[in-house]
Amino acid sequence: MSAAPVAAAPPSRTIPAPVPRAAGAPTATDPALVRRAVKAAALGNAMEWFDFGVYSYIAVTLGKVFFPSGNPTAQLLSTFGAFAAAFLVRPLGGMVFGPLGDRVGRQKVLAVTMIMMAAGTFAIGLIPSYATIGVWAPVLLLAARLVQGFSTGGEYAGASTFIAEYAPDRRRGFLGSWLEFGTLAGYIGGAGLVTLMTALLSDGDLMSWGWRIPFLIAGPMGIVGLYLRMRLEETPAFAAEVAKAETARPKVPLREMVTGQWRALLLCVGLVLVFNVTDYMLLSYMPSYLTSELEYDETHGLLVVLGVMALMMVVQPFAGALTDRVGRRPVIAAGCAGFLLLSVPALLLIREGSLLAVALGMGALGMLLVCFTASMPSALPALFPTRVRYGSLSIGFNVSVSLFGGTTPLVVTALIGATGDMMMPAYYMMAAAVVGGVAVWFMTESAGRPLPGSAPAVEGR
Repeated sequence: MSAAPVAAAPPSRTIPAPVPRAAGAPTATDPALVRRAVKAAALGNAMEWFDFGVYSYIAVTLGKVFFPSGNPTAQLLSTFGAFAAAFLVRPLGGMVFGPLGDRVGRQKVLAVTMIMMAAGTFAIGLIPSYATIGVWAPVLLLAARLVQGFSTGGEYAGASTFIAEYAPDRRRGFLGSWLEFGTLAGYIGGAGLVTLMTALLSDGDLMSWGWRIPFLIAGPMGIVGLYLRMRLEETPAFAAEVAKAETARPKVPLREMVTGQWRALLLCVGLVLVFNVTDYMLLSYMPSYLTSELEYDETHGLLVVLGVMALMMVVQPFAGALTDRVGRRPVIAAGCAGFLLLSVPALLLIREGSLLAVALGMGALGMLLVCFTASMPSALPALFPTRVRYGSLSIGFNVSVSLFGGTTPLVVTALIGATGDMMMPAYYMMAAAVVGGVAVWFMTESAGRPLPGSAPAVEGR
C-alpha cells in the first residue's frame, strides 16, 4: 500500500465534532486518512501473529530456557501450556476493552491494546532463565502471556471495527482484507526470523541470547504502531454516536451488548467458528500433523506452510475486492462448501506424502481459507449497530475463538488418539463448515451497504 502523505500539523487526538448534515446524508471519507487507519489497524494484527509465529517455531528452545531440565516432552508441553493460557483470558479482555471502546472511543482503546501487546512480548525477551531465577522464570513467562492474551481480546474486534467504520461502503471488503494480510505477514515474519536465526546461530548462542531477539523486536514495532494509531482521529461513526448521546461518553450497558444482540451474537459465533477452526487447523496444527502423525520431514513441512501463507497474502486483497463486487455471503458460502466437499480429498493428498502432493493439498485448503480471511473483517462488524459494535463483536469473537479456534489442535489430537482415525482433521473441518454454512444462511448481505446505525459512507476526493 502506498504511504500516506504527512499533514503539516498533526490531527487532533480528540473526538471531532461531526458536521451537521441531513439525516441519512452520506459521509465522505478521506482516502489518505483511510489508508493510515488500515495500516495502523493491520500492524497490531501483524504484531499479534508475529509473536504467534515466533512462539510456535521457537517453542523447544523456550522449554529448555524457562522450565526445569529433564523430560523434553514435559518442557514442550509446559511451554505450550503457557501459550494456551493466553486464550483463557481473551474473553475477559474482550469484555473489558469491547464495552470500553463503545464508551470512550475505538482509537483510544486500540492504542492501549497496542501498548499492552508490545509490552507483553518485549517482557518475554527480558525474563531471566530458569537456571538464573528458578521457578520465577515460568511464572513471569505466564504473566507476560496473560497480558498478551488480555490485550488481544480487544484487538481484532477493535481493528476490524476501526477499518469498517472508516471505509467507504463500496470498498469495505477490499480495505478490511488488509487486516488479515497483516496477520499473514506477521506470522511469516516471526516464523521466518526464527528459521533464519536457527540456521545462522549455534545451539549454544540460540539458548543463551539468540532466542531473545525476536521478542525484543516487539518494542520498536509497538512504538511504530502506537505512533500510527495516535495520529488517527476517531471514526466518523463513533463521532456521530457521541453527538447523538450528547455526551463525550455514550453509556452502553453490557446487558444490551449481549441480550439485546443475541441473534447477531449467535451468527458471529458461528462465522468465527468456521473461520478459526480452519485457520488454526491449517496454520497451527498441520505442521505438527505432518511431523508427529505422518512422520514427515519437519523442515519441509514448515516451509510448505510458509509457502501457503505467502500465496494467501498474494490472493488476499483480490479476494477482498471480490467480496465488494459479489457480496460477502457468496464468498463465505463458497468457503464453507469447499471445506465440506474438499477437506477429505485435500487431506488424502497431504497423507500421500510427496512434497508435490502435500503442497497441493495444503494449497487447496489455503485458498479455501482465503474465502474467510478476505470476508470476515468486513462481514463481522456489519452484524452489529454502531452503538454496541465494538463490545458485542469482542464478546462474540473471543468466546468463539477461545472455545473452538484455540482448542482445535488439542481436540483433533485427542480425537485421533481416541479413534485412531487419521482423517479426523478433515472431519472436524467439515463439521465446522456445516456450522458456518448455517450462519451464512441466516446472515444479511452487507456488501455495498451502510453499517447498521451509520450513515452511508462514500469515498471522498
